[in-house]
Amino acid sequence: MSTVASVPPFSVISGEQVQQALRGRESEIGDLVEAVYRLHGAGDSVNPPSYFLRFPDRPSSRIIALPASLGGPLRVDGVKWISSFPENTRSGLPRASAVLILNDPDTGYPYACLESSVISATRTASSAALAAHTLGAGRERPRRVGFVGTGLIARYIHTHLTATGMEFEETGVYDLSADSAAGFRGYLERSGAQGRITVHEGTESLVRSSDLLVFATVASTPHVHDPLWFEHHPLVLHVSLRDLAPQILLGSANFVDDVEHCLKAETSPHLAEQVTGSREFVDGTLDDVLTGRVAVPTDRTVVFSPFGLGVLDLAVGRFVHDEVARQGELRVVEGFFHELRRYG
Repeated sequence: MSTVASVPPFSVISGEQVQQALRGRESEIGDLVEAVYRLHGAGDSVNPPSYFLRFPDRPSSRIIALPASLGGPLRVDGVKWISSFPENTRSGLPRASAVLILNDPDTGYPYACLESSVISATRTASSAALAAHTLGAGRERPRRVGFVGTGLIARYIHTHLTATGMEFEETGVYDLSADSAAGFRGYLERSGAQGRITVHEGTESLVRSSDLLVFATVASTPHVHDPLWFEHHPLVLHVSLRDLAPQILLGSANFVDDVEHCLKAETSPHLAEQVTGSREFVDGTLDDVLTGRVAVPTDRTVVFSPFGLGVLDLAVGRFVHDEVARQGELRVVEGFFHELRRYG
């Protein structure tokens, strides 16, 4: 007689619960993100291409599905469904909203739906902070950090950089929206950020005055074209992926999270591939550096361009679910799966 598999309880986890589970856990999440990169690099994951839903009447907007499966001790399957509507920022709403579905790898049944804009921002920021520490390990400590784009992602990246031990003598800020730049400055002041805070009037002055650069914009095409802006060889966290013209990348050392994922969808690395007809300008992945397969040059600009892997969302989402469950705060939807008899 066959064993009857049990259906896991289905829970809904709110954004407030997600924030509570992640608050103050930046170092722990950093360790988790590094473990996921290592699992992915070792082939213990499935991370197919992201799927883009686009709208002819709303060309700047999109909704993306990121399905993934993570093996090893973090075993979990699932999908993130994340929208990007840049026009939201005009009314003060964040650009992105998202949900994450976690699936039981034994039965395939979904067992949790989590608000995921915070999870997505957290894994993005943690990945950026890990890259800053890993790719900058052989360099002098960055004393001047600059943010191009000052939305929610920039705020999370700053939080993760400082929470994992980085200190700055100056923080530069630039945004097309003066209100956004002022809002980010207010966040920095409230957070007790050390050193000077300088709001720049343009991208060039910020780039030239920063040792560590963070691009976190909603740009759909490159807007930074002059390689001379980077002649001081900063470390660049190119999180928004489409800010830098190909000639910037071709004069830099380039690292990505996953080559196949990053070189598509008209990202700056994808444009560089189209210009050169090859991928030789990509020096390696972050996992290549973590495992010592590739060394990072110290005499060139270094650019990290992360497409964002669904396995990271799954790992952080499972962390949140398990933490909420440990606290006894799971909100289970009783009877969510109703028709459970195969033959009635």
